[in-house]
Amino acid sequence: MLHLSSSCSYYLHRSATDMRRGFDSLCGIVTTELKMDVLNGSVFIFINKRRNQLKLLLWEGDGFAVYYKRLEKGTFEIPDTDKGSSSIAITAQQLQFILQGVSLQKIQFRKRYKTVA
Repeated sequence: MLHLSSSCSYYLHRSATDMRRGFDSLCGIVTTELKMDVLNGSVFIFINKRRNQLKLLLWEGDGFAVYYKRLEKGTFEIPDTDKGSSSIAITAQQLQFILQGVSLQKIQFRKRYKTVA
């Protein structure tokens, strides 16, 4: 079972990705296109052109892990953001919504107290 932590950073690659790519190819995308360090403990998210397949790449300290999900029906929703960037920083909660098929545009949160750090 996949555990998503709010203490971890999540980055969604905006361009469509060939799902035949393996560990090394996905690491290459992170370093060349996203200009990030693949060993920093962040989770990198890749979605194919039809948006029915998704891969998560993460460094676990002693090696890489890939989580792969293919939908039998439907598509994954990508959040709307600035078109100029190659990646989108999302929260663990947003990733959970994407994986569960919740529409990101229709979510409304009620007011809650938040501490200012």
